[in-house]
Amino acid sequence: MAKTGVLSSDPTARARAAELKKELQRLVKTIVDDEDYNLHSIDQARDVLSALRAVKFSKRSTASTMTSSLKLHEPLSCPQEFICPLSKKLMRDPVILASGQTYDRPFIQKWLKEGNRTCPRTQQVLSHTVLTPNLLINEMISQWCDDQGIELQIPVQHGVKEGVTEAERHRFFSFLDKLSAAALPQQKEAAKELRLLTKNIPSFRVLFGESVDAIPRLLAPLSGAKSQSGVLHTDVQEDVITTLLNLSIHDGNKKLVAETPMVIPLLMEALRYGTIETRSNAAAALFTLSALESNKELIGKSGALKPLIELLDEGHQLALKDVASAIFNLCILHENKARAVRDGAVRVILKKIMDGVLVNELLAILAMLSTHQRAVDEMVEFGAVPCLLRIVRESTCERNNENCIAILHAVCVNDRTKWKALREEESRHGTISKLAQDGTCRAKRKANGILDRLRKAVNITHTA
Repeated sequence: MAKTGVLSSDPTARARAAELKKELQRLVKTIVDDEDYNLHSIDQARDVLSALRAVKFSKRSTASTMTSSLKLHEPLSCPQEFICPLSKKLMRDPVILASGQTYDRPFIQKWLKEGNRTCPRTQQVLSHTVLTPNLLINEMISQWCDDQGIELQIPVQHGVKEGVTEAERHRFFSFLDKLSAAALPQQKEAAKELRLLTKNIPSFRVLFGESVDAIPRLLAPLSGAKSQSGVLHTDVQEDVITTLLNLSIHDGNKKLVAETPMVIPLLMEALRYGTIETRSNAAAALFTLSALESNKELIGKSGALKPLIELLDEGHQLALKDVASAIFNLCILHENKARAVRDGAVRVILKKIMDGVLVNELLAILAMLSTHQRAVDEMVEFGAVPCLLRIVRESTCERNNENCIAILHAVCVNDRTKWKALREEESRHGTISKLAQDGTCRAKRKANGILDRLRKAVNITHTA
């Protein structure tokens, strides 16, 4: 019997389906092979499945039966995955929040600008507020609109042509010229102006990508020129580093900024020797740049994790959040986990958690590191087990409990000497059983894994 549907007759749909299947295979492999896979991978796999279903069964509608342009304020019969949870409308610029959920950019930006630091859908506390374009969903929405004969108005990207006049462009390059000048007052003026321009006018961030030597010229005062006293002026350093942070916010600049030879070494120098404001902004710049996968590897190989961990250890309140976010983002890459452990991350993070400092964010990093054997050994050595069990007993935060039990599960798997402590905790407080019953899906799975091992150990003892 002949199969019906778009795939049997539409070469484009067949190609799209093949592409989606390949992406789904990659995501499923990640989820199956990685013991500590994240929720984002599951959400992506679900999105790909929905897209595959849409490609399989959707039929192309004629343009004559539909409006030529999409009216976003009217009810729309389209896949639920394409609807923004906040606006309840078809997304035009889908972006991924730190929680892994996807929203339409203007609506989640409004949510964040109002001071919210949780995910609207899951209520999870956000480890950072960087929005990452969801290219897969964006492409799927575009394909769906094409299939339905709908013209989707794409949000205008404010570039140089729209936001910068020729006079402003001339002003921009004149500031770069001043940064290369020997006179400190000119450098200070130019550095301050470029910091303000790139903060307030997004199109000035784009300008740096137009000129091959714009970023090296920006860095001139840090890479060579010093003040007359022979010491780098702290105001100039702070303004240049903050300008780098402003540039890195623009997605099109992330690769260019990170791959400019002097950028990462100068950010590392700023982490160690700048004012606390400069150090905080250098950490924020590394965090923002590390949103790009290739940059994670580049930054990790450069040795930037060590000064980040040292700054975390110092504990300056102004810098803590940015430092933790940068370490978290970098450690998503497996190779960087080993680097972080080697550079002393476990000891520093555990000390901060025990002191009640930035517990939510640091537990998330520790859970990520718990897939590394040496990290687990150090956690045991530095007294993580009683600390984590206490947090599970006392905390009402589901995310913290989930991370704690994931770490304890890794300890249970790798170190039998801690089974006694876990059995005593379970006997006295029933901590693990409560989480196995009331926790999140991941927490339940990890808690039950611990309980199974403890039961088997008791049975083996009794049999012997």
